[in-house]
Amino acid sequence: MLYLFTGTDRKKAREEMNKSLARTAKGAEVVRITDASSLADLAAALSGGGMFGGERAVVLDGVCANEEMKNVLLKTLSQMKGSKELFYILEEKPDAATRKTLEKYAKDSERFDAKKESDRGGIFSIAHALKRGDKKALWVDYQRALSCDEAPEAIHGVLFWGAKDMCLKTKGAEHERAKQLVAELAELPHKARRQGFELEYALEHYILGLPR
Repeated sequence: MLYLFTGTDRKKAREEMNKSLARTAKGAEVVRITDASSLADLAAALSGGGMFGGERAVVLDGVCANEEMKNVLLKTLSQMKGSKELFYILEEKPDAATRKTLEKYAKDSERFDAKKESDRGGIFSIAHALKRGDKKALWVDYQRALSCDEAPEAIHGVLFWGAKDMCLKTKGAEHERAKQLVAELAELPHKARRQGFELEYALEHYILGLPR
């Protein structure tokens, strides 16, 4: 069974997805895949829990930003629709064709679009601080996001989005800095798991280690 949440108001879309997750997937193991995950991670998540696996809920967060992952996702929509397992897709702004295809297979589809970029506040301020290279503001905004109960996964997702957006819009030295940020943020969750760190503390360590 597939549930779809889209829109540029990422915070609202994520909140509503989490509410749906809490209602429909009580007691299930939650598997989260993002565009920073590997193709192997995605394939494993889509392959099912196995004969002895317990009940699962699979969250696919922004995977359409990765073209290879998007292709895999689109090919398995029919499988997800007919599965007894629960799948939740969260996408900020899929193109019209992709959105139409996703909506076709979703049991429920909700869309939450934000106001202009300049009107956004809250968690998105950390992406703007990262782009500016303002380490002090980034640290303050990170602590504020945590105090507002933003999930570390959501914070990481916004930082990763900001780095990718910067990569698309810059040239020269700034473009090289953006590429490095994208690579570091993509690796961060995997590195945290290997070292046994919670993502919250891995992000804290990463922010503190950024150059001024």
